[in-house]
Amino acid sequence: MWLEIFLALVLGVVIYWFVSRDKEETLPIEYGWWGPGTTPTTGEDESIRPFKVETSDEEIDDLHWRIDKTRLSRPLEDSCFHYGFNSNYLKKVISYWRNEFDWKKQVEILNRYPHFKTKIEGLDIHFIHVKPPKMPAGRIPKPLMLVHGWPGTFYEFYKIIPLLTDPKSHGLSDEHVFEVICPSIPGYGFSEASSKKGLNSVATARIFYKLMLRLDFQEFYVQGGDWGSLICTNIAQMVPSHVKGLHLNMAFVMKNSFFLTLMLGRRFQGFLGCTETDIERLFPFKEKVLNSIVRESGYMHIQSTKPDTVGCALNDSPVGLAAYILEKFSTWTNSDFRNLEDGGLERKFSLDDLLTNIMLYWTTGTIVSSQRFYKENLGQGINVHKHEQMKVHVPTGFAAFPCELLHAPEKVVRSKFPKLLSYSYMPRGGHFAAFEEPELLAQDIRKFVGLVERQ
Repeated sequence: MWLEIFLALVLGVVIYWFVSRDKEETLPIEYGWWGPGTTPTTGEDESIRPFKVETSDEEIDDLHWRIDKTRLSRPLEDSCFHYGFNSNYLKKVISYWRNEFDWKKQVEILNRYPHFKTKIEGLDIHFIHVKPPKMPAGRIPKPLMLVHGWPGTFYEFYKIIPLLTDPKSHGLSDEHVFEVICPSIPGYGFSEASSKKGLNSVATARIFYKLMLRLDFQEFYVQGGDWGSLICTNIAQMVPSHVKGLHLNMAFVMKNSFFLTLMLGRRFQGFLGCTETDIERLFPFKEKVLNSIVRESGYMHIQSTKPDTVGCALNDSPVGLAAYILEKFSTWTNSDFRNLEDGGLERKFSLDDLLTNIMLYWTTGTIVSSQRFYKENLGQGINVHKHEQMKVHVPTGFAAFPCELLHAPEKVVRSKFPKLLSYSYMPRGGHFAAFEEPELLAQDIRKFVGLVERQ
């Protein structure tokens, strides 16, 4: 009898191991058509066309007219950024935007890197493609796709690109030299918005994968934060044989173990694999996690349910758009900045850089389509998509910036990315890593790629 029980237990363990072990699943490569009308019967134009950012006096005059018509409300006394963007400081931003900001000069800066467009699944996809100015003899650059999120743009990467494509000129080793591709998510900036419902991160991942193939890259690295981290993760889940390495500065991990670690990490620190740094970044739990999520996620509820409603106001008012977006560049950079009347915005960014990002939304009229990305990805709920439960079986690097919206301990990241080669506690920086701390992020990417290449 005992033998039968023992054998049954062993058999049960074996069956459980086979059922529960990691399965290297891949996301199916499907097909979509996101342009207007029905899918054409003829083949798609696969040409890659040069593109140039342009502006006009009429565009600037219209912006100035709208700024001049701004009607502001008075902030509460001593409210700082606790109620949102403080309108006292907004007056300074408006004045600079109206009287000193030189959009034509910023357009010249945008055009320093080569821009292109190409049609994929019915949409004109915009990207910049930066090749190294020089390469060591006998070497070829490593292709690297950088993907932005919301409310950012491809412009977030302008300061990190030279550190990756021309490292020696910036005091870095030329051991790793990259050829950088930065696409705009469909519906953001110069990438055409979908005409149909359903264009989510998986569809975007497929489009960006097709872009890399069109550029003749069979193997490449990908890096992203915010939506970019999810899109890059989906690319790795879809075509793992084509992704040499995945580097992230934010992780979408929806496993129960994540929330268990968050709640119990301080009490069962050793058992749950939490370090002292993890504890410092996650506790007190109520303030650093619960209150923070409630305080910073209101926009997400709006954009995941009815993005077009608030979009009507933001697409009509440049100042409203600036306040809505720039508030994120305050508190997502450092949550303590909400205690400052100016939101600490100019501690990490220049007004020229911040307003250039705003102008990429304003001049293209893409705030509504960019917000719809939340509806497409979160509108059906959390943990309802296949990719959310899938692990990622490509070499992965993770940079944990201390002021990120929600800290993810190494053990939590590894639960979704079992081939995690590097996990770095970054010394400073928040959500917009490439924009805030390009040197730190570039160094971590280079470190990770070095580990991949030495495997």
